[in-house]
Amino acid sequence: MSLRITNALLPLSARSRRSAAVLLGLALAGSAVVALAADPDAAAAADINWWNMGMGLFGGLALFLFGMDQMADALKAVAGERMKDILARLTTNRFMGAITGAFVTAVINSSSVTTVLVVGFISAGLMSLAQSVGVIMGANIGSTMTAQLIAFKVTQAALLMIGVGFAMLFTSKSERIRQYGGMLMGLGMVFFGMGVMSESMEPLRSYEPFLDLMEHMENPLIGIAVAALFTGLIQSSAATTGIVIVMASQGFVTLPAGIALALGANIGTCVTALLAAIGKPREAVRAAVVHILFNVAGVIIWFGFIAQLAEFVQMISPKHPDLPVMDRIAAEAPRQIANAHTLFNVANTLIFISFTGQFARLAEWLVPDKPLGEEPLMVRARYLDDELLATPSLAIDRVRLEVLHMGERVRDMMERIMPAILSGNKETLHDIERMDDDVDILHAQILSYLSKISRLSLTERQTSDLIRLMDAVNELENIGDVIETNLVVLGHERIDEGVSISQPTREVLSNFHVVVNRAVEAAVQAVAQKNELAARTVTSMKQEITRIADSAAAHQALRLVAEEPNRIPAYTIEMDIIEKLKRIYYFAKRMAKTVEADEPAEAL
Repeated sequence: MSLRITNALLPLSARSRRSAAVLLGLALAGSAVVALAADPDAAAAADINWWNMGMGLFGGLALFLFGMDQMADALKAVAGERMKDILARLTTNRFMGAITGAFVTAVINSSSVTTVLVVGFISAGLMSLAQSVGVIMGANIGSTMTAQLIAFKVTQAALLMIGVGFAMLFTSKSERIRQYGGMLMGLGMVFFGMGVMSESMEPLRSYEPFLDLMEHMENPLIGIAVAALFTGLIQSSAATTGIVIVMASQGFVTLPAGIALALGANIGTCVTALLAAIGKPREAVRAAVVHILFNVAGVIIWFGFIAQLAEFVQMISPKHPDLPVMDRIAAEAPRQIANAHTLFNVANTLIFISFTGQFARLAEWLVPDKPLGEEPLMVRARYLDDELLATPSLAIDRVRLEVLHMGERVRDMMERIMPAILSGNKETLHDIERMDDDVDILHAQILSYLSKISRLSLTERQTSDLIRLMDAVNELENIGDVIETNLVVLGHERIDEGVSISQPTREVLSNFHVVVNRAVEAAVQAVAQKNELAARTVTSMKQEITRIADSAAAHQALRLVAEEPNRIPAYTIEMDIIEKLKRIYYFAKRMAKTVEADEPAEAL
């Protein structure tokens, strides 16, 4: 039964899985309450109000998980785009990559988002797989910062944080202040949820069956397995570690058991990367494999040294020797578990940082490139990843990269169309028609992804960027359509009517084609890189395009009186080619104007 429930949750988003996990927990709690109600003697013997405890425990868990999502969303909105720039610039070597990965993950509170960004950089050729290994290692360190924050246990200030955050979120007109308010409110809900869970679990201190169950967690294998399964279900190692810290604050979990559970959370978090890689390019699968290899290898190494790690963190963590035994464990264990979690990941990174090349080669061996014959014939988006939808600024940035991918297809069509019109055969023209099918597929995929982004909570600037990108993608698709439905048809007409285009006219048309092609390339670059200089270059070409078009038309008028066979059909085809090239420039200029300041796109 539990396996079927788990499998049913896997296709959902990470947030949906966490919400479903809370609902599942509430359902299980209800079942437990019903069972105990059927046996009043057992409930009386335990002297525990199971209904109140169940409501408090799972209600607190819901607040805790929701607060983490709220805090993470606000962090990503505040720092998402800057973190992407930092990650792109500061990964020059494996050590800087690890430091950068730790910093970025700590800020955006998601190692899976960091991994997805890395995959995008690999796909775009901006980073090698070996360089990405260091970043993935650092991401594990960054993911422990949430546990460190939770271990402070500032539950007394939780309601104040919620109140102040709420006021900032709902009364301020500043987008940035509202984002910081959401972050503060989310953090307050994390601490408040912890406090509710902690208070609800207090009666279990005297409930022997539960204490016996917790004794099983002393077995490292059981602890690792339980934490890995739970983390894989809710898709958040930080949430698992936070719940372990809550249990430790009540004295239910000893330090060695807490460390084993933290190790299991490190394995369980690999499920996120693995699920995100399903159906993705080989680079994404390799990055997920690196993540799994690194985390599993680290757990294997430390499995036999849990006791030694516990002794070390006891030495470096705050002590409370004046408290009774249970209270002392409750006071010291949370910080000790958080420190152990961080030290474990830092030590693993230091151990394995010198072997990034070997990790990369092993991942490439385990996930080899597909033979050419096995590659799918249908084109697919390279950079659009649903995992990044939680961070709209990063998702919008991925659309820009995908525009570059789509632009490569259109550029190939542009480069091939003029030779095909002037001297190609029907098969060459059919090949160009088929290339437009790829452009149409990418266009549909980009619009679908933009539609998903539009349903998110966006800032005014992000909404403006989204509309501009949608316009730019449509203009780029229009260029592909002009090539397929107009220029290709003119090529067929030239063949069907037996028209031969003279060498001087070929030169005129080819020169015009070169200039228009340059405008299309600059327009794609302007949109993909948000490059205003490239955009102005395109719009400033209007006079040059008009001059060349007029010169070509004048040349055609002179050729009209030449004594050549099929002169009239040739003249008609040649003038149509000029008009269609002017129309392509018109769409390129409209693309460029989506990058410039708010200006209406004018007609050519």
